[in-house]
Amino acid sequence: MSEFDPSEHPHRRYNPLTGEHVLVSPHRTKRPWHGQSEASESSSLLQHDPACHLCPGNTRSGGHTNPRYSSTYTFSNDFPALLSPPIPVPPAAPHPLLQAAPLHGKCDVIIFHPRHDLSISRLSIPHIKHVIAEWTRIYITRGDEPGIAYVQIFENKGSIMGCSNPHPHGQVWSMSEVPSIPSTELMNLTKYRLSSPPASAAPLTTYGCPNLLLEYAFYELGITGDERRVVILNDHWMALVPWWAVWPFEVLVLPYRRHIPSLCQLTEEEVDAFADVLSRLTIKYDNLFETSFAYSMGIHQRPIPLPKDVNRDDQYPDAHLHLHFTPPLLRSATVRKFLVGFELMAEPQRDLTPEQAAQRLRAVSDVHYLNKTDHVR
Repeated sequence: MSEFDPSEHPHRRYNPLTGEHVLVSPHRTKRPWHGQSEASESSSLLQHDPACHLCPGNTRSGGHTNPRYSSTYTFSNDFPALLSPPIPVPPAAPHPLLQAAPLHGKCDVIIFHPRHDLSISRLSIPHIKHVIAEWTRIYITRGDEPGIAYVQIFENKGSIMGCSNPHPHGQVWSMSEVPSIPSTELMNLTKYRLSSPPASAAPLTTYGCPNLLLEYAFYELGITGDERRVVILNDHWMALVPWWAVWPFEVLVLPYRRHIPSLCQLTEEEVDAFADVLSRLTIKYDNLFETSFAYSMGIHQRPIPLPKDVNRDDQYPDAHLHLHFTPPLLRSATVRKFLVGFELMAEPQRDLTPEQAAQRLRAVSDVHYLNKTDHVR
């Protein structure tokens, strides 16, 4: 029997954040593709589109008129998925298997920049810092509101990710319960700390606490050669294709030098480095297939800001700020990964290994392919 080769032989990988597995089938990259192809995302958009509901001065679909904003601009979603309280309580469950519970909250839209034709990959570092500042502001504002238990910041980029407007923007949904995925992550982060030996391994002495994400980052820093999964590394942040990645070019972004529960705890230097890693990663994404690269991005952090009363116990001591980027493109600008069949009925599956994906992302330039002199200042 031949020796196991992770780039050739099928195997299963474990995700300690979610407790789930992913089947890796690298030999399937050799199969021909005769399936659906997507339309490539347009790179030639107007700087200001009179028909866009998000451009400065235009009227939104809900009837409100946008101000002539010059930086980031946030407004309450005209068609929110969540409503403010009071919310009627559902009737008693007719059967224990048919449970329902009320949920309230608010939904905000954050426009990243007044220009219609730009995404994060084409913004300057100062403009990206404006976006980070707005993420932080709305996280604090909504998280301090009575009854809010969780603030989810996310961005859907590209029509194949369900984004109906190419104007650069993201969303924030604030709700009265912690949703399933971050709740599972928080549970597993705590489980890891409680099950770890007391200060025996080097990562514990380095970081002072057995945090799953920090110890994973510490491990990834030591990997070199073809097995390396780190794509971008600066003084405070790393971007890597995680061992357990499901999507072809999925990337995990996290601060790796110290334990940071949320955006609120970032220093000015860490914000600068955060903007740098966001810029470089999104540029690499666009350069990979020379297209406006689609993805969904979500920020996972402490559900709400730390209590103002320092004498209160922290309910979420293991929360560590990190971002998930889940792009669907697989082979080219027009061929995407579908989660169907086995993925829906059994568990996620991928062909390209995380190590191969990381190599390809590292290899592309940090300078945007479109117009190297037109980076917005």
